[in-house]
Amino acid sequence: MKALITGASSGIGSDIARVLSNYGYDLILVARRKTRLSKLKSELKTNVDIISMDISSTFNCMELYNQVKNEEIEILVNCAGFGVFGDFTTTSLDKELDMIDTNIKGLHILTKLFLQDFTKRNRGYILNVASAAAFGPGPLMAGYYASKAYVLRLSESIYGELKEIKSNVGISTLCPGPVDTEFNKVAKVKFSIKPLNSMDVAEYAIKKMFKKKLIIIPGKLMKLNYIFNRFIPTKVLLKINYNIQSKKEG
Repeated sequence: MKALITGASSGIGSDIARVLSNYGYDLILVARRKTRLSKLKSELKTNVDIISMDISSTFNCMELYNQVKNEEIEILVNCAGFGVFGDFTTTSLDKELDMIDTNIKGLHILTKLFLQDFTKRNRGYILNVASAAAFGPGPLMAGYYASKAYVLRLSESIYGELKEIKSNVGISTLCPGPVDTEFNKVAKVKFSIKPLNSMDVAEYAIKKMFKKKLIIIPGKLMKLNYIFNRFIPTKVLLKINYNIQSKKEG
């Protein structure tokens, strides 16, 4: 049994690695920071290969797939991603394009390539890490919210296709709210509500992934938020979310 995890050097990605290792899975861990991956490898119980790579590059994603395609991987976890905070007119375009390449393009490529293999074998799991941000518009984090909405809609659409062909392959989307990770430091924000514990989120996500849950939402508050977003008019939601986002500035 083997799983590949991107964004495995910290936060939810590293805790998902711990959870899957406890389940007995050998791991391939992918992230930019090799030192962090090496430290994580030393903590885990199962066999671990580490690949230091930036998956925002199309070339790197193809190289990664070609490097591991014969490993009989059963689980793909797309966890690599980050956010950019600020008014859309003032945020760095270079950072936003890097975010789009990581959050969207890298995830899209790896999902497609591994899903093709999984469907041929008629088994496997894909866990795409989105966010509660996928449920609505996000003034002051416009690009990030949009990127996570892409992840959710892509995964939902694939789920529908798999159901139609009665495939045994599962695809799930993890949509947490604030989690106690390095995300806030990278995005330069502070959370207005108490963040969830990263390990708790990872354990919940893997449990639901094995049950082939389509949308995985840890915590009662974010479940209520999901329902709330479905019924509130967009202009009202924009005002509410702007006020919430404006309090995040670190």
